[in-house]
Amino acid sequence: MSSLGRMDQLLDAPLVAALDRLDVISRRILRGNRQGQRRSRQRGQGLEFADFRPYAPGDDLRFVDWNIYGRIERLFLRLFLEEEDLSVMVLVDQSASMGFGTPSKFDVARRIAMAIGFVGLVNHHRVTLAMMQGDGCQRLAGLRGRSKASEAASWLLSRTPSGSLDFQKGCQAAASGRQGRGVAVLLTDALVRDGIESGIQALVSHGWDLFVLQVLAPEEIDPSAHGIVGDLRLVDIEDAHEVEVTISEAMLRERRMKLQDHNASLRRVCTRLGVRFLAVDTTVDVPRLMLDSLRKGGLLQ
Repeated sequence: MSSLGRMDQLLDAPLVAALDRLDVISRRILRGNRQGQRRSRQRGQGLEFADFRPYAPGDDLRFVDWNIYGRIERLFLRLFLEEEDLSVMVLVDQSASMGFGTPSKFDVARRIAMAIGFVGLVNHHRVTLAMMQGDGCQRLAGLRGRSKASEAASWLLSRTPSGSLDFQKGCQAAASGRQGRGVAVLLTDALVRDGIESGIQALVSHGWDLFVLQVLAPEEIDPSAHGIVGDLRLVDIEDAHEVEVTISEAMLRERRMKLQDHNASLRRVCTRLGVRFLAVDTTVDVPRLMLDSLRKGGLLQ
């Protein structure tokens, strides 16, 4: 199979042409190691004021706006635009739960990961693709330039979801690999019992300007609409544990409420840590996501 063919499995030609016109936006204040090849609307130690964001542990106190603290007793950092090299990391949850759905959450996450990575490559940013699984992280790092797009696509297509995920340790492993300043996009279903806040905090504290993109399957959001009701044998996708249950409408209502509460908690964590957030399901139109939703969400321009 040709490298072009592998690329076509993730991004079609019209989408590639549209992505050529986009760039990644960073809001962080940490410097890269060298001058970038193109201007990015980054926020760093330049002279042009851009925005404020909440302070996160590990941030440089020199950029705290003490006037705001004096008024409301909350810490905010001043951010500035700067022309500088940019690192872009696209981090994908590779646990078995991402294999659920039709199409699977993992397949959709891979397409989105390739699209964001391609935008970084064509703008000559330093791109890293990463997969979290178990308590670790595997990377394809040091990519730069359009010529690396086929290598990125082949690497993504070689991954399959399996096993469990220690969310906190996976994020910590990914965070420790930062080279310079940069933007990180985390693609996950976030369906873990614990470690969400500490995992996200690890990425923020290591200097990543983080965007969390939660990917869920419609079957998870509304099981009854997809025939998941009655007497069923359920198999845990990560540990293969089986259980026979009778799924009633009352049980499904309770599960929907728990999922809504879980997702609301995830949103609150992101807001508290100054992290951008977007939730989609696997029916998402990827071109519209890239050209509309992620531009409105401040990740792309």
